[in-house]
Amino acid sequence: MLPLFISQVASAQTTQSITNPTSVLSIFFSLLVVIGVIFALAYIMRRFNVTTMGNNHMKVVASMVAGTKEKIMVIQVGDEQHLIGVTSHNISHLSKLDKNLEVPVKGKPATNQDAFKQKLVAAMAGKLNPQADTKQKDN
Repeated sequence: MLPLFISQVASAQTTQSITNPTSVLSIFFSLLVVIGVIFALAYIMRRFNVTTMGNNHMKVVASMVAGTKEKIMVIQVGDEQHLIGVTSHNISHLSKLDKNLEVPVKGKPATNQDAFKQKLVAAMAGKLNPQADTKQKDN
């Protein structure tokens, strides 16, 4: 009989402590601290690029989406470049490239992107300001 009475008193005390506003606030602030620590660690990992732990012998040179879950990628291993197909279930080697593609340097866009950018700006200038296009043809 005594253990039954003690368990009822203990359960009554635990329900009172949850309804206590100070304990609810402490639980809420503890949750905020845990979430803050998670976001801080994610920020640090992204800032210092922790995910790229390797010896830089393999690089993704180019990537193209072929479907909803399929990609075609060119990877460089040493001095060789390989064309691979990546799906959600497997990775398939498609071929070895005879002529290597240019590897873009970080911070500097590729030359094809520069050429496309110049053509786009010229096309937009002609569309937005047709008089500028006719002045260039007259000169």
